[in-house]
Amino acid sequence: MANFDFDQAEGLRRMLAGPRPRIITFLSATPQDDKGAMLVNLGASLSQAGNDVLLVDACASAHGVASRLGLDGGASLLDVARQRCGLNQVLHAAPQGFNVVQMTQGEGRRGPDEGRRLAKAFDVLARQTGIVLVDGEFDGQAFPVPVMASSEIVVQVSNSATSIKNAYMMVKRLNHELGRRPFGILVTGASEAEARVVYDNMAHAASRYLAVNLVSMGSVPADEYLQRAARLGRAVVDAFPLAGASVAFRQLAGRFAMGSCNHFRA
Repeated sequence: MANFDFDQAEGLRRMLAGPRPRIITFLSATPQDDKGAMLVNLGASLSQAGNDVLLVDACASAHGVASRLGLDGGASLLDVARQRCGLNQVLHAAPQGFNVVQMTQGEGRRGPDEGRRLAKAFDVLARQTGIVLVDGEFDGQAFPVPVMASSEIVVQVSNSATSIKNAYMMVKRLNHELGRRPFGILVTGASEAEARVVYDNMAHAASRYLAVNLVSMGSVPADEYLQRAARLGRAVVDAFPLAGASVAFRQLAGRFAMGSCNHFRA
């Protein structure tokens, strides 16, 4: 029998806490530069559509989205957790219309207390933002903060055989560590028809061998205007709004802004 008093108290606590922030963790089976370009352009597209967007660089390597944007200097959220600075000192405004923060700059946490303080700093920052896009890495163990494990998780993949294999193995590791749950699949550098084949094959294998539901989040075609925009230090949706990639990113932005990938159907 349900505990009615507990249910009431829990419901009241959630109301007072306000809506949960939208947190989407992106992992990639493509070259790191591809993920950085995707995140910058998706963040810019979401910002153009009127969303308050934060990009969090949670990579242990020095090749995360903050480095791509030249915003990898200064303090990180780990410094906030260590009480070396305030939250306002770790936020960097990118010219593409969103804010960027580094989580740890690759530094390891020193014990569970510091881990809890880091998670708290992340939570406070996330609740001040509409949509949080996390540039993540997964080594088969734990994420830097637990909320990344419970967030929406999207795996980026291309149409190369190596990328597809690596993406499937990543889903397998995630399933082993996090338990059965949906994962989003975003195909980049491929036509819509090619992306559909990639997704269909991965979804079939994941369902049959892992009992995991994969959700198609869409695709972005290969487009020379992506590189042109990057050389200009701009997002493709801003520099070349009629390009095929720009159309795709606006469609992606609409889908990601719509709600949790758990509610989408393949």
